[in-house]
Order: sequence, then structure tokens, then C-alpha cells
Amino acid sequence: MKRRFLLALIVPLALGACGTATPSPAPTVTAKSVAEIQAGDDYNDTDVMFLQMLAYHQKQGLEMTTTAASRSADPQLKTLAQAVQATEKDELSMMQAWLTQWGKATDVDTAASLHADHGGLPATGPAEIKALKTVSAAGFDTAFLNLFLAHQHNAIEMAHLETTQGQNKEAKAFAVRVRESRQAEVQQMLKLMNS
Repeated sequence: MKRRFLLALIVPLALGACGTATPSPAPTVTAKSVAEIQAGDDYNDTDVMFLQMLAYHQKQGLEMTTTAASRSADPQLKTLAQAVQATEKDELSMMQAWLTQWGKATDVDTAASLHADHGGLPATGPAEIKALKTVSAAGFDTAFLNLFLAHQHNAIEMAHLETTQGQNKEAKAFAVRVRESRQAEVQQMLKLMNS
């Protein structure tokens, strides 16, 4: 519990320390651990789809940020990658717990044809992640930022779908947090690209 509370305090500070512009207000932090949030039993198919797709999406994000934390030459980018990792690991555990609570699969079927009705799977695929791991050291930071910007925009789109069509109160509140945190990450990455 203490570790997660500390992460909840450190992540916004680390993200805020990355930029050179005037810092924005830090998000409200509570002592309640992400893993302690219960989803309840009132949910619809959109809630399930959101959690399954975002869990898959975040596994990809963790793979990319692990690569960035070890390969980036920019200390600010490394800090951002580590902060994203800490946040998304906790979120992933929570989403998997909710899906298990609902008796649903924690992994999404990656057949694109199954997801055509709601926009398909996230655009980041195994080929893009593999290419990121082999890009030259000189081009890594730019390649990562371009790929991860698009990746986080996809998370924002998923969160929007959940907030407009989901039913579960906790999942919708989580989607709002996802949207806000990913928008902040996008802004931070844009600053890094322009510095």
C-alpha cells in the first residue's frame, strides 16, 4: 500500500519535472490504492471491451516504455517512460482484477475482424514495437515519441468510447482518469519533441 501511495505521489512529480514550461497543477492524489478500487457488478459490453482492449494496449505500452527507459539518451524521456510504466502496471492489475471479478477474459482476441464494429484494435502492432527496438540510437528518441504519441492518442479514443457508452460507474471514472493522464502525457511528449 505504501509503495503504491508513494508512486501516486511520485508519478505526477516526475512528469512535472520533465518540462521546462510553467508546471500545470498536479492531479488530486488520494491514499486509496488503485488495486483497492472495486468495480461492482453493474456493467455492459462496452465496459468489458474497454478494459480488455486497454489492457492489451497497456501491455504494448509497457513493452515500449521498457525499451525507452533503457535506450533513450534523454533523461527527461527516461523519467517519463518510467513514470508511465509505474502508472500502467497498477492500472493493468486493476483492469485484470475487474475482468476476473466479472468472469470475463483478461486478454482480448486480436483478430481484427472481431473488432471492426468499434474501430478495430489499437494501431500499434508487433511490427512497430519490433522496429522500435532496432532503430538506431541516434533516431530512437524521435521514433519512440512518434510511436508513443499515436499509441496514447488511441488510449484517449478508447477512454472516450467508455465514457460515452459504458455503464459501470468505476470503469467510466477510470476512463476519465485515463483520458486526462494520457492527454497530459501527450502534451509532455510534444514538449520533448520540440525541445
